[in-house]
Amino acid sequence: MRAIRSVGMKPEMTVRRLAHKLGYRYRLHRHDLPGRPDMVFVSRRKIIFVNGCFWHQHDDATCPIARKPKSNKEYWLPKLWRTVARDKKNWKVLSEAGWTIEVIWECQTKNEGALKRRLTEFLE
Repeated sequence: MRAIRSVGMKPEMTVRRLAHKLGYRYRLHRHDLPGRPDMVFVSRRKIIFVNGCFWHQHDDATCPIARKPKSNKEYWLPKLWRTVARDKKNWKVLSEAGWTIEVIWECQTKNEGALKRRLTEFLE
């Protein structure tokens, strides 16, 4: 578990590079906001979370990455459910505070064209 990093992973870096290339500037991992959002666009009051499909249990049936663990379910399932519940709570607190939230899943970072359109629509 110590080897699992929480920042600077490939999906997050893909989104960060694309947003920067599109001309958007942001702050990273603000500790004063619930959930430590991956990207914070302060002047626009918008936040982007880049979630791993397994760790945050992406509920899209077409997602090839999200899956339930096959072994040691007594440990993994409650752990993953707590993560999902914590995400929902943090998103609720942030939206009540006036932030607009976008969640980009790991599997959605594979198609750069679609990701570019999605970022542009969200940030305009």
